[in-house]
Amino acid sequence: MFYLKNHGALIYNVSDAIGVPHGFSTRAGGVSTQEYLASMNFTTSTGDSEANVAENYRIFLSALGLEPDSRVSAHQIHSARVRYVTEADRGRVFDDYDGFVTDRPGVTLIVKTADCVPILLADAEAGVIAAVHAGWRGTVGGIAPNAVSEMLRLGASLANVRVAVGACIHDCCFEVQGDFVDAVTALRGAEFADAHIRRKGSARYADLVGMNCALLTEAGITPSQIDVAADCTCCAPFLYHSHRATKGKRGTMAAAIGIV
Repeated sequence: MFYLKNHGALIYNVSDAIGVPHGFSTRAGGVSTQEYLASMNFTTSTGDSEANVAENYRIFLSALGLEPDSRVSAHQIHSARVRYVTEADRGRVFDDYDGFVTDRPGVTLIVKTADCVPILLADAEAGVIAAVHAGWRGTVGGIAPNAVSEMLRLGASLANVRVAVGACIHDCCFEVQGDFVDAVTALRGAEFADAHIRRKGSARYADLVGMNCALLTEAGITPSQIDVAADCTCCAPFLYHSHRATKGKRGTMAAAIGIV
């Protein structure tokens, strides 16, 4: 089950399924001051300062019991690529990945979102974790099951993997066009597209959460191993950064997981 936690002014989500330190930020509790960023933001690409972003990381990760300097992140490219990282990668920002996996304590995995799907995975017993940013291309490309495969390679047990799917845009708000339907159909087949893209009048809405859960289930993760946050970011832009709700004028949230 997902629930909100407070640490001073900081508000963030956690899942009781994961079993290792982790969190999904909201837009509350940071030091960013522009109205459309305030206050917890993790990117400089929309007008924030490096100092503010660094302080936001310090506030957020410290509340999770994770070292701010231990983080590994990426300039996400909407791919299905997952990279194994170690202590040597602490502080790095990679150019060409959307997910990370590690079995090393003291390494914090970060993915950033503002409507896309943040997914954290853990086998707490084996000490193997993963974090993925699942935009629609990454979702359909299979980034979530790719992360599971990498975890198994590192010694995780399929039966012990737990998955937390954080707040993201849901099918109530994610309206798509015909080219989206064609792309999903080409990559995953008409049956998959029909199952996860619904019609409402003349409009069509895609269910990214359902897509990720279906692909994880195909990979051997049972529905009982997957915890899904109920919140839609586009429905709640007062609490979450949402690209679609604010037409691109927004900050970015972070999902973090680590082994201590």
